[in-house]
Order: sequence, then C-alpha cells, then structure tokens
Amino acid sequence: MADVELVGDSEFETKVLKSNKPVMVDFSGEWCPPCKMINPFVTKIAKEFKNKINVYMVDVDRSPNIAATYQIMSIPALLFFKDGIPISSIIGAVPYKHIHKKVMEVLEV
Repeated sequence: MADVELVGDSEFETKVLKSNKPVMVDFSGEWCPPCKMINPFVTKIAKEFKNKINVYMVDVDRSPNIAATYQIMSIPALLFFKDGIPISSIIGAVPYKHIHKKVMEVLEV
C-alpha cells in the first residue's frame, strides 16, 4: 500500500497519538486476504481526505504491541483517533461507502 505510510512502535505516538488532525489507522497483515480487499479503499480515503485526516497502516505482525494495546483481535481493523484517543472503529472487510461514511462522521465530531 504505497500511498499509505506504514507506522510502527517508534513513530506511532508521534504520528498517531500526537497528530493535530484526526487519524485513521488500518491494522492489517500482509497474509490477510480481507485486508488486501480493503487496501484500495484505504488508499482512496487517504487521497480524498488528505488535508483533513491522516491515514496510516500498522502491520500487526511487525508491531504486535500496538495491536495488543488497542485490543485488535481481528483484522482488517480500522481505528479512528482524535486528539490521541480512539473514538471509533470498523472491523472486517466492508464496502468503501461504509468507510467513507465513518470518516465523515469522525470529521463532524
């Protein structure tokens, strides 16, 4: 997912928790077919809302501590942060319009 930056343990706090914009984090794994299904949707959201929401990816195999901290038990999981606090989530492969609607809700909060 070239258009969405991969973040790990060393930059998660700075890029996600201390962001001055809302953040959507895609928790996924390279081996996960449903994750691959939503990758184009996540990339499209990143492009469409690039000035309003930051979008990052966390590979649960490379950063298991982050996944454990946020109790990610199933992937794909999209976690939405505002002011460093998780405020909403989407679990599983869902249609683009579902992700888009959630982003719009997060931006209105």
